[in-house]
Amino acid sequence: MEAGSAYTRSLAKGCQLCRKGSKMVLLVTGECYSGCFYCPLSEAKRGRRVAFADELAIRSDEDVLLEARSIRAEGTGVTGGDPLEDLDETVRYIRLLKSVLGDRHHVHLYTATIDRGAYLRLQEAGLDELRVHPPLRLWRTMDVSGLKRAVEGLSMKVGLEVPALPEEEEALEALIRYAGSLGLDFVNLNELEFSETNFKALEGKGLVVKSDTSSAAKGSEATAKKMLRLDVPIPVHYCSSSFKDSVQLRRRLLRRARSVASKGDVITEEGTLVKGVVEAEHATEAMDLLRNEHGVPDSLMRVDGRSGRLEVAPWVLKELEGRLPFDTYMIEEYPTADRLEVERERLRKKG
Repeated sequence: MEAGSAYTRSLAKGCQLCRKGSKMVLLVTGECYSGCFYCPLSEAKRGRRVAFADELAIRSDEDVLLEARSIRAEGTGVTGGDPLEDLDETVRYIRLLKSVLGDRHHVHLYTATIDRGAYLRLQEAGLDELRVHPPLRLWRTMDVSGLKRAVEGLSMKVGLEVPALPEEEEALEALIRYAGSLGLDFVNLNELEFSETNFKALEGKGLVVKSDTSSAAKGSEATAKKMLRLDVPIPVHYCSSSFKDSVQLRRRLLRRARSVASKGDVITEEGTLVKGVVEAEHATEAMDLLRNEHGVPDSLMRVDGRSGRLEVAPWVLKELEGRLPFDTYMIEEYPTADRLEVERERLRKKG
């Protein structure tokens, strides 16, 4: 696969949609009590009763549907924290997605909780794919975890998903072989990554980043690819850190950019938006000036409802550089709900 990722036999449906950039990430809650030392969840989400659809903070069901439609989502990955910490809300969201977006909208879910009753509720709600994340302490002793009984007879797809921990090769192999003995549908291995919240814990385990340009842990990729060579009867998939950025995120950004870009925006190859921005005390008056004195059509200008700034097609603003009595900029930003700014170039400073 792209960016060093690889798999054996077949790729889980949720991963196929992720590869296309057509999967929305729905964080139901940041609460989780597994205590995994490698958890990368941000401070803004970890342990908190918050919900996000991709980068959009959820205030209503319409926010969830808006984000799904903005990226033309074919599926959703329900995550946390642990979404089973708020099972009622998780079930409600699955029903919402299925009822509004249709049965073909694929929903998969990540959980560290092993609970047959909860799994049956998820399946009844319409969950297509369950991804169980057993805590590290159980990897060698899965027989006592209760997983076999918990997944017995389920009709939805069931697999395991864990990070490829460089110092835990034997435990990881035992976990994969156990999954094979149960006849699970897949095992997904993620390249271990450093984040602002797990850095000290990983460093304390003697782990380091593999390069100056990567947040991935050295040795994780080699561990995962060793696991791909195991003779087991189920698919094993390795997802690299760079795959998430250079493939998954980029393709999702492109899908969203094409949905939310105005006529005057330029979509880059990376899925970001380039905009011309006029910062004036009164945006509507600035818009009138551009329209009446410089002939700029309304279709290439808009007053942004959130920031109040005047946005103008960048090629138009570049042409007018030095002729306007305002601060003007060329801005590159993500097309996501948080509109993270990547770069800002000043064209002209007023006065």
